[in-house]
Amino acid sequence: MDTFAFIIHPIDPKRDVSRKYPFLGRVLSEKQINFFSTFFPPVYISEIEGITSAATGKEIKGWFVACPYTPQRMLELPEKTVYRKIIQTGRMTERLGAQILGLGAFTSVIGDAGLTVARALDVPVTTGDAYTISIAVQAVRHAADLMDIPLGAATAAIVGATGSIGRVCAELLADDVARLYLVGRHPETLETLKDELRPKSRAELLTSTSMSVLSEAALILTVTSAVHDVIHPEYLQPGSVVCDVARPRDVSAMVAAARNDILVIDGGMVDVPGPVDFHFNFGFPPGKAYACMAETMALALEGRFEDYTLGKHITRQRVDEITSIAERHGFRLSGFRSFEREVTFQDIENVRRSARKVLSRQ
Repeated sequence: MDTFAFIIHPIDPKRDVSRKYPFLGRVLSEKQINFFSTFFPPVYISEIEGITSAATGKEIKGWFVACPYTPQRMLELPEKTVYRKIIQTGRMTERLGAQILGLGAFTSVIGDAGLTVARALDVPVTTGDAYTISIAVQAVRHAADLMDIPLGAATAAIVGATGSIGRVCAELLADDVARLYLVGRHPETLETLKDELRPKSRAELLTSTSMSVLSEAALILTVTSAVHDVIHPEYLQPGSVVCDVARPRDVSAMVAAARNDILVIDGGMVDVPGPVDFHFNFGFPPGKAYACMAETMALALEGRFEDYTLGKHITRQRVDEITSIAERHGFRLSGFRSFEREVTFQDIENVRRSARKVLSRQ
């Protein structure tokens, strides 16, 4: 049976440590978890079974393993120290027998986005970012339809547009919408990206380093590598959709608490083919996974045991290829999640109703 492994790590320190070690998650503070993560070894989490191709009937198995560092520690520690711990975790997956390894959350973006890790390991590596891009853009398009936002006439924004994921998301959405804001920290880099996209874009492209432009956008896709939230309630227009691909989250929990007229969705939830059992609760309903996990699984089902999505430059061609591979084996955009809970059709209708009330008072 072909195999894969996927590296996870604690993002919300107390919550995520509690999933594996309930006592430690209860008694340790977030500050203590950040500190002790420096000295903790890689952790075996669970075996994954039941993933079965819809096209071929092939079944694979895999493993979750954990790099103990939190995002805060990954940014505080020397880059070489972080690489060393991720590589150590990767070697655990080699001993388990994995034929391809996926890097999750911050392990996929730290430093050179997997290149150094891949060079140090015998097992091929992917960040899963190509399929993450595909599913995020599919989610925005589907949400626009459910919220009755005419895609071709809409203004959209990509926050973190100059990052490896943001660039290709911008290229894809620029085919769909009327106006597209590219939002980031560095004006020169944003202008360079705008110049690259303009010849092949149907959208009017604008750049900004200020979150204030989000008030003009009906559709927002956010994918920064910030440790703390960057999108707050005051930036957003009633009835808009915010797709948050980042982990840790870009969208403040205050948006959900204060704005019942905004649809916030997590980017990247995918239905996994077959009677999959992860033997671990990472916060999703049964049978569903992050898109980055799904990329690793799809490559294993395809028998593509090679370094796949690595580095800061991801091409649209790579996104199209992994989308085709994943869909052939039965992976699909799943329903929406928001702040650890399912988004129902009634929830969406409630957002639409609240947005209409707010707009009628303006």
